[in-house]
Amino acid sequence: ILSVDKLSLHVRRDHGARLKIVQDVSFRILPGQFFALVGESGSGKTMIARAIMRLLPDALLENDGAIRFGAHELGHADERTLRPLRGSEISMIFQEPMLSLNPLMTVERQLSEAMDAHGTHKGRNKRAHIIDLLQRVRFREPKQILRAYPHELSGGMRQRVMIANALINEPKLLIADEPTTALDVTIQRQVLEIIASLARSYGLSVLFISHDLSLVYENADEVAVLYGGVLMERGP
Repeated sequence: ILSVDKLSLHVRRDHGARLKIVQDVSFRILPGQFFALVGESGSGKTMIARAIMRLLPDALLENDGAIRFGAHELGHADERTLRPLRGSEISMIFQEPMLSLNPLMTVERQLSEAMDAHGTHKGRNKRAHIIDLLQRVRFREPKQILRAYPHELSGGMRQRVMIANALINEPKLLIADEPTTALDVTIQRQVLEIIASLARSYGLSVLFISHDLSLVYENADEVAVLYGGVLMERGP
């Protein structure tokens, strides 16, 4: 479902200079596969995720190589091609949910907006769909969560809302960029279990980015180790 072929990433600097941060990285993710990309801080994991989603401007980041999602070539696609894919076909969960959620909007409104942006679930009861998804991410009282604002939720609860937000349009690929970094150990495992469980039930492919091998080894089908921008090894 996703193929990354000899991807090199360069950050543009002043006076035309380029700083290479990722070098000739290749991997592929199959439908329904849980693929973990693991490496220490600064190894280039997040930059690869953002390059796949094209979340950094071309003026800052230059990429060589190919990124293919199904029939789409993402590496050099224009915004018109990317916009309908982001949030609909490919979704992303970020490290810090408080920076991703709008502090002035309730959970229900944020999840509704995600559906409205892509025109999904027309003719269906949006509220019922949202409540069902909140139950799937293990909220015991989903109707209360609908009315809550982000600051009223704990870190683990906010991250579960972000998981629901990422899956609201039933994408084919979920990119999870260190979604457990700011959480304590017990909540980290709960969040990872929720992602893995939902991936199985939806038939979802997952690119899970982490610096913690012990966290991913129970759920990942394949693990790739990144060091200094180079893919050092891959294995089951």
